Amino acid sequence: MAFRKQRLNTTDLAQQAALQENALIQSRRSFFQQAGMGVGGMALSTLLANESSAKNTASPTTSEFNRSTHFAPRAKNVIFLHMVGAPSHLDLYDYKPELQRLNGQLVPDHLWEGLRLAFIRKQPSLLGSPFKFKKHGESGLELSELAPHLGEVADELCVIKSLFTEHFNHAPAQLFFQTGFGRFGRPSIGSWVNYGLGSLNQNLPGFVVLITGQVAGAGNSLWGSGFLPSVHQGVEFRSEGDPVLFLSNPKGMSSDDRKKIIDGINSLNQFQLADVGDPEIATRIKQYELAYRMQAAVPELMDVSGEPEHIHKLYGSEPGKASFANNCLLARRLVERGVRFVQLFDQGWDHHGSVKSNMIKKCQQVDQPIAALIKDLKQRGLLEDTLVVWGAEFGRTPMIQDTSNTGRVNDRAGRDHHKDAFTVWMAGGGTKPGFTYGQTDDIGFNVAENPMHVNDFHATLLHLLGLNHKQLTFKHQGLDMRLTGVAGNVVHDVMV
Repeated sequence: MAFRKQRLNTTDLAQQAALQENALIQSRRSFFQQAGMGVGGMALSTLLANESSAKNTASPTTSEFNRSTHFAPRAKNVIFLHMVGAPSHLDLYDYKPELQRLNGQLVPDHLWEGLRLAFIRKQPSLLGSPFKFKKHGESGLELSELAPHLGEVADELCVIKSLFTEHFNHAPAQLFFQTGFGRFGRPSIGSWVNYGLGSLNQNLPGFVVLITGQVAGAGNSLWGSGFLPSVHQGVEFRSEGDPVLFLSNPKGMSSDDRKKIIDGINSLNQFQLADVGDPEIATRIKQYELAYRMQAAVPELMDVSGEPEHIHKLYGSEPGKASFANNCLLARRLVERGVRFVQLFDQGWDHHGSVKSNMIKKCQQVDQPIAALIKDLKQRGLLEDTLVVWGAEFGRTPMIQDTSNTGRVNDRAGRDHHKDAFTVWMAGGGTKPGFTYGQTDDIGFNVAENPMHVNDFHATLLHLLGLNHKQLTFKHQGLDMRLTGVAGNVVHDVMV
């Protein structure tokens, strides 16, 4: 962007200033063209995305660390586990004896009439769970045999069986679950938290993302900052290789050399910021500075080899190997170091067919590390201040999606998307331990007691962090925007 010329008192001074200005512009352009890519782009693309996003009227607030809340918080950090593709709650948390009894019978006409599903077009049969359930802990929480490790921490869980959403296709539902809106362009919940609370560690981002498998269908908008300043977006950390792309110095470049380049870039950016006042320039300055500080903090953080053997055994993790178990261990290390919001995405839960074998496979990958995360946080005294959230974009139908076209329940049976009733759970961070909120009907089709909309869920999560969802706003296109839109009610029943 060209700098505006300043009006001076004499023609000579004006010409001199113009020449200096032009030289500065050319040197800056030359720097980025000739040196920028040579130092890995220096932009650290995962940190400096959204360069061309619309300009905001408010300035970024990353210089304010650990800002005050609207009221006393119950939690300081969040670890949000999103099972991408949506696992069947009916095979994990919501046992239905009546559904078992009706297994193989056609879904009742009154439920099928006018029903719109993602893939099922012909009136289907009901599908009972192929898994056994049993009660755990003093709370008597009923869990599937797929989650034996989670059963060991059943008395820490606050299970919500009555969540419902507005979308039954993955990308819109994922966006709604993470941003409160079913289309692109809105900030994620992690970005809202980062915007509202700031960071607890000046050497690490306030919002970090870890991914197992492929990126979800809605892409990086699930941790994007939307119309918020891009300093609040999530930063993806990789569990192998360079933790953040281009974080390491290029061959032959010392840390001092890179610091000089950062200082040079930021002096130019400060000049431009003073000239045009674009808050995204301030964001860029902060991100360059953060990127430099991360060079020392991140490699140590991501190196889990120094963890005791009993911790690796607890999680089922292997140092140097990308896995959901390693990401859970990294999540603990991140909140331990003050990262405000840690988002874990685990891909592979979209089971339209062979739900039995696929659920067995996926639960073997996640059950132990999730339980280990809760145990580890508790034994370190971190669970009280850390809110752990487990969920997905929607649930699964109590009727069969018959991919084999036999019309019968068999091992190839799957379940379609279901938006009207599904389960999430929370642990720690001021939630009621060993508590179940809400119920579905006898076959798990509709919410029968204490419905909780996704907007209510978001309002409740923010409340646990000491944030009033109605007051956490950002002016965009003339409106005071918020995560919950014009809806959302805090559900105090799930809090201690």
